[in-house]
Amino acid sequence: MTPTPAPRITRDDIESRFREIQGEVVAVEDEARSSLAAVVVVAGAVIVVLAFALGSRRGRKRRTIVEVRRS
Repeated sequence: MTPTPAPRITRDDIESRFREIQGEVVAVEDEARSSLAAVVVVAGAVIVVLAFALGSRRGRKRRTIVEVRRS
């Protein structure tokens, strides 16, 4: 038995395979981008709530109490 030679790989074969891979990458990129957007929104909301909570706590600590006494 003589081994059959492998078919030659042409430029068109490489380009078509690259386009397939590129399509898959674009799909994964879109999915990752939407997930990243959700994470950024949640992180922003957490930062705003945290800043509000720390600011109101600091305001309570520095609040001046004025006592008015009548004799």
